[in-house]
Amino acid sequence: MPPIWTFVALSSLGLHWVLAQPSPAVQKRISTAIKNAASSPTGDVDYTEFVNVFIGTDNDGDVCPGASVPFGMAKFSTDLTGYAPAGYITDPSQKIRGLSPMHDSGTGSSLGTYGNFEIMPMLCSGGFDSCPVTLAARERFRKNNTDEASPGYFAQTLDNGIKMEATSTRRAGLERFTFPKGSKPYFVLDLANDLPASFAGGSLNIDPEQGRVTLGGLWGSSFGPGSYNYQAFACYDILDGGKQKLSEYGVWTGMTSEDFEAKGLGQTHLNLTRNLIGGVYESGALFSYNEHPEQINIRVGISFVSVEQACANAESEVGDASFEDIVARSKALWNEKLRKVEIDLKNTPANVTEMLYSSLYRAALTPNNATGETQGVFAGTTHPYFDSLYCSWDTFRTFYPLMALHSPEDFAQIVDNYLDGWRKLGWMPECRANNLPGWTQGGSSGDVIVGHFAITYHNEAAALGIDLNELYSAMLADAELNPPEWNTLGRQVNVYKDNGYVPFGVLDVSSVGRQTREGSRTLEYAFEDFAVRQVALLLNKTDDVAKYTNRSLFYRNVWDPSVVSDGFHGFAQKRAPNGSFVYTNPVDCSPNDKDENRECSLQGDNVVGFYESSPWEYSWFAPHDTAHLIELMDGNKTFVKRLEHFFSAGYYLAGNEPSFQTPIGYHYANQPAKSVDQVRDVVFTNFDITPAGLPGNDDQAAMATLLVFHLLGLYPVPSTSQFLVLSPMVPRYTIHNAYLNVSTTVTTKGFDKRSVQQTIPKGAAAYVKSVTINEVAQPNRCHFDFYDVFRVGGELVIEVTADKDGANSCGASLPESVSTGGFAQVR
Repeated sequence: MPPIWTFVALSSLGLHWVLAQPSPAVQKRISTAIKNAASSPTGDVDYTEFVNVFIGTDNDGDVCPGASVPFGMAKFSTDLTGYAPAGYITDPSQKIRGLSPMHDSGTGSSLGTYGNFEIMPMLCSGGFDSCPVTLAARERFRKNNTDEASPGYFAQTLDNGIKMEATSTRRAGLERFTFPKGSKPYFVLDLANDLPASFAGGSLNIDPEQGRVTLGGLWGSSFGPGSYNYQAFACYDILDGGKQKLSEYGVWTGMTSEDFEAKGLGQTHLNLTRNLIGGVYESGALFSYNEHPEQINIRVGISFVSVEQACANAESEVGDASFEDIVARSKALWNEKLRKVEIDLKNTPANVTEMLYSSLYRAALTPNNATGETQGVFAGTTHPYFDSLYCSWDTFRTFYPLMALHSPEDFAQIVDNYLDGWRKLGWMPECRANNLPGWTQGGSSGDVIVGHFAITYHNEAAALGIDLNELYSAMLADAELNPPEWNTLGRQVNVYKDNGYVPFGVLDVSSVGRQTREGSRTLEYAFEDFAVRQVALLLNKTDDVAKYTNRSLFYRNVWDPSVVSDGFHGFAQKRAPNGSFVYTNPVDCSPNDKDENRECSLQGDNVVGFYESSPWEYSWFAPHDTAHLIELMDGNKTFVKRLEHFFSAGYYLAGNEPSFQTPIGYHYANQPAKSVDQVRDVVFTNFDITPAGLPGNDDQAAMATLLVFHLLGLYPVPSTSQFLVLSPMVPRYTIHNAYLNVSTTVTTKGFDKRSVQQTIPKGAAAYVKSVTINEVAQPNRCHFDFYDVFRVGGELVIEVTADKDGANSCGASLPESVSTGGFAQVR
C-alpha cells in the first residue's frame, strides 16, 4: 500500500510532515506520561516513559530503536531494506528482512552494521518446501502504524498479521512471536546474511532433541579495511523449556542472484566458506511447530567467542525468566541511568522533557560493552572491552564530557578500553567497528577523551583502575610514534612534526595512509597535542608542557590570510611541503557548494583538504585558543560579523562535529547574548521529537549529547575542566554523581517558558544576567570550572533577564585561551 502521511502538531516546535511510523500510540503514551508526571512530580518517576526511541530513525539519523540495556552488546531490532545502517527505518515503502540481535546505533556506515542472525517468522501454506527462505524472497512489508518500542522493548507487526517482539539483557534476550489463530508457525533463521553482506564463512547446527540451533562464522567490517574479519556466534533455544514442540526442521541454501534455493528436510548441519566469485551464498535453518500455537517464545544468546559462550550467556542472563521479567529488568537498568539527571517536570516544556530524556537514553546506548567477549589480540584481556567506538572524532566533543558529569565509573572503563588498545596494538583506537580497527577521521582523538578523564578525575583515577602515567604513555605513543599504516591507528606524525603541519603531496618514505584531509588533520592534530599538554601539566612534565603547548598552536600554520570568501579574509587551507598554500575555495564541501559530485569524506579523490567539512566550517576550530582565532580574523568586530554571516549564509551544519562549539563562539568576543540566540536557533531548527528529529546521523549519540548540553545551558571545552554558560531551557535540574557522592542543582532564576523556542520573543527572559555558585556571586557569567561546581556539588544559579544588551558581556573574564595565558594550571 502507498505511504500514509500524517500532519503532526508539536508545541513550540512548529508543524512537521512525517511518515505515519511508528504507531501513533507511541507519542500519545509519552505525552500522557509527561503530563501525568508534571501534575504529580513528587511520586516515583519512571523516566523510561519519557523516552522516544524512534527519534532519529528517519532523516538518516541511523538510530537503532531496538531492545537494549545500557551499553548492551545485544540490540534486538528488525532489519529493513533500503538505506538502514542501524537495521530499522521508518520508511513504510521498505520491507522487513528479519529480526536480529546485533546492531549499532547512530553510525554513518552506508553499508550498515551487524544485522547478523536474522530470524523471520512466516506462514507457508504449502508446507516446508513452499517457504521463501532467501533474503529477497522472504522480505515482507510491515503493518502500518504498528511499530512500538520503549527502552528494553521492541515490537513490529508484519502485513500478514504476525507480531514480533523482543527484549534483551547485555548479551542475550527473548523473542516473542504471535501468529494468527489456527496458523502453523514457520521460521527462517539466517546464517550468512548481515547488513553489509560481508559473510566470509560459517557453520550452523540443529539439535532437535535439545531444541537448540547454534550458528556462527566470520564477517567483515562496516567501517574499516575489507581484509579484516570478525567472528560472531548465536544460540537459539526454540522449545521454550519444553513448552513448544517442533514439527519440521532442516537447512537451506540459495542465492537470489542465481535464482536458486534448496532445502534439506531433516538435515541438521551447514559448514560453508566464503563465496569467492562474489555475492553472499545464503544459508540457514528452517523449522516449524506442532499444534498450531498462537505464541512462540525463543531465547537468544550471542557471543564473540564461541557458540558455547553464546548459549551460556542466554542461560545465565535470561535463564527461565519470562518476557515481562526481562523487560522489567531492562527498564530498571535504564531508570538507573536516566535518573542521574532530574528536572523540574512540572515547569519544563513537554517537548524539552522528551528531547532531553530521549537524548540521555541514546547517550547510554553505545558503545557496546563486550567485556568478556574478546577476540583477536584482545582475546582473554583482563580489562574492560567495548565494541563500536564510532568514532573518537565524533564523541570527544560532547559524549564523554557528559559522561564525566555523572558516570565516572563508566568513563573509567571506556578509558581503560582505550588504554588496552595501546597495550595491544601500540596506539589507542580512533574508531572500532565490528571489533576491528575502523578508519581514522581526524587523527588520534582518543587522546582528547583520555585527557578529559585525567583532567576531571585525576584524584580518583587510581581507585577507578586508571594509572595516569600509563595513560600519559599511551598519549605520547599517539603523539610521537608514526605507525607504518595510519589509516586506522595513530597519526602521520613524522611529517607533521617536521613541517609544523600535515603537508599536501608529501614524500613519506616510512608510512602509508590516504594522503587527503591535510588541513583538517593539522587542526585536529594540534588539538590532540593540546590534550597531551594538559596531562603533561597535570603530571608536572615541564619540558613536555612547553613542547606540546607549542605544537597545539600548529593550527596557525595552515591559516592563509590571503584567501578571501564573501568579503572575509583568512581561511584554513592545505599546504605543500615547500610551505606554499594550495588553494581550496572555502565554499567547497559546504552546504553552499554547487558541485554535487565533489567528494568530501574519506574518498581518495577528496582534494579539498578537509574531512566532511569546508574551510568555512573548519576555520573556526581551535577550541583551546579561540582568542587567537579572533586576532587572525581581524578582531572582535570582524569576528562577530563573520560568525553572523557563517550562520545567515548557510555555511553552518548542525550535524557536523567541527561546528559543535561554533554557535558559542560569541562568548570569546564578549557577546554571550548572541550565543544564547544562536543556540536557541540551532536547537529548534534542527532537533525535535519526530523520527526525523535529528540533523542527520546521530554519530554514536554525539548529536544526542550536544542537544543535552544545549538544553541544560552548558557547553564543555574538551580536555579541560571549563564549561561555557548558556541559557538553560529547563527551570531547574539536578545532576547526581553517585561515585563522588555529590549532587549539583542548577536553577534558572527568572526562567521564562516563552524563551524556549527558535526565536526568543521580545520581553522573554533568556539572557544570562548573573551566575552564583553555592551562594557566591561569580565575577563572570560566561564560564565556570568543573571543580567549583560538579566536583563539589551544591547549587548553581543562572539568573536570566530579558535585557539582552545588559547581558551581552562576560564580566570580569572571557573563556580561556592558550594565547592569552589561559589553561595555565589544572585543578
